Amino acid sequence: MGVMSTVSSGQHTRPMCYLLLLMILQLGLHTAEGVWPLPQTLISSTERFHLSPQAFYFGYGRQSAAQQGCSVLDAAFKRYFALIFPDYTSGRWNLFSDKNEKDGTLPFNVDKQFTVEVSVDHNDCDGYPNESSSERYNLSVFSGRASLKAVTVWGALRGLESFSQLVYQDDFGSYFVNKTDIKDFPRFQFRGILLDTSRHYLPVQAILKTLDAMAYSKFNVFHWHIVDDPSFPYQSRTFPDLSSKGAFHPMTHIYTQSDVRRVISHARMRGIRVLPEFDSPGHTKSWGKGQPDLLTPCYKGGIPSGTFGPINPALPSTYHFMATLFKEVSVVFPDSYIHLGGDEVDFSCWKSNPYVRAFMQKMGFGSDFTKLEAFYMENIVNITSALNKTSIVWQDVFDYHERIPKDTVLHIWKGTPASYYAELSRMTKAGMRVVLAAPWYINHISYGQDWHNYYTVQPLNFSGTEEQKKLVIGGEVCMWGEYVDATNLTPRLWPRASAAAERLWSDEKQTSNVDMAFPRLQDFRCKLVRRGIQAEPLYVGHCKQEYQGI
Repeated sequence: MGVMSTVSSGQHTRPMCYLLLLMILQLGLHTAEGVWPLPQTLISSTERFHLSPQAFYFGYGRQSAAQQGCSVLDAAFKRYFALIFPDYTSGRWNLFSDKNEKDGTLPFNVDKQFTVEVSVDHNDCDGYPNESSSERYNLSVFSGRASLKAVTVWGALRGLESFSQLVYQDDFGSYFVNKTDIKDFPRFQFRGILLDTSRHYLPVQAILKTLDAMAYSKFNVFHWHIVDDPSFPYQSRTFPDLSSKGAFHPMTHIYTQSDVRRVISHARMRGIRVLPEFDSPGHTKSWGKGQPDLLTPCYKGGIPSGTFGPINPALPSTYHFMATLFKEVSVVFPDSYIHLGGDEVDFSCWKSNPYVRAFMQKMGFGSDFTKLEAFYMENIVNITSALNKTSIVWQDVFDYHERIPKDTVLHIWKGTPASYYAELSRMTKAGMRVVLAAPWYINHISYGQDWHNYYTVQPLNFSGTEEQKKLVIGGEVCMWGEYVDATNLTPRLWPRASAAAERLWSDEKQTSNVDMAFPRLQDFRCKLVRRGIQAEPLYVGHCKQEYQGI
């Protein structure tokens, strides 16, 4: 309030009405708070337009390939109407079309009408977002109208999110949007969040809420680490015993086929891909409870010890089971990618088992257990390739020099910046595509503003050619579940994950300064809170609208 303090110090002779006028002007001086993640180009002016929920419309442009009846955009209009006007409780939203003009049924108060007109080049309303879907959009806001143009409906969703963040309220509750021009597209095609639903079961509602928040930060891949050692909550049609014996509870702590469809549908409507991970041969203790003879029996003193290790790579039945399971998974999950894991395999049980050792001799592997893991992973990758799916594997598979198809995507999860930069160089030099997760293990917490660490990552700051750098398709924020369930998932994830979101979407040169980012991220965190996302605070301060939940 710099103007107020200047006027009130030493200017006592001015009439009180002048001071009052200045106060009213000061209260009314609001500008657009901006968009997170920062668009590639954004030009905004102080000219602003009043928005009234009773005279606010979404519509399809005449040339748009998608029109009324487009499931993705019709649902988005309804959703964003409520986000743009959070205080408006009538529950109705407005769709405006050319028909209104032709039949004379223009809405009342036409001089205050505001229409967001959406045009897309492709009608992909009934499809799913995929690895090559364009998310590019152009948004122009001017008097009485906003024009949103995109190649696909998925780009239109990103533009609607940006528009919703441009709208703000003054101190009297009136809604405004400033004259703005945005040209925007993501820096990286793959911008993911991993949730671990094995170490703690996450209710479907918690997953759906995470998908909502992901859309607000323009994430586009939900990596569902659905099963692991502690539990197998995925209810398989083909092998129902996997969850009935491997879940924490066979009725309450499972994801039914209906639950999975609900998650995939919710994600699709927000332009988010669902990437399932069935990690093997390690991380599979829970699998063995419902599938006999799948895991390797461990031996001690020449006899079985009663404990089990990784999946048994020496049995033909193993590959028959995996082929049948992945055939089901490839139908249930429509995305072209499947994550096969392949990390942290403990060789000690394989070493103890005489039948596994005999198999290795027969195959000519000697005593090199990395060759045995390579043999297993190559077979699993071939199974998914035959199902017309692209495999993603953790970096261990590459590190063990396994022969995998060139279209396999490698996922970096470990190491300091120096080591993951070296790994990026090696992988891309081999012509492999890469997703970087190592710097964004957000389940690790520390006191203070650790979002700085996630914001200042430079994913392409490794030694390599421009062609190599194009092979880094994106990054992923991982929320492993040892200490995370539905009680603390949301505040631990947000807004810290949003720092990574800007790194993966925005131009690095424009977004390299944490001090400049701080007020913008603080404002975005308040937007999340108002939208019902329990995002934790960045530092001391307050939100104009504090969280209204319990």
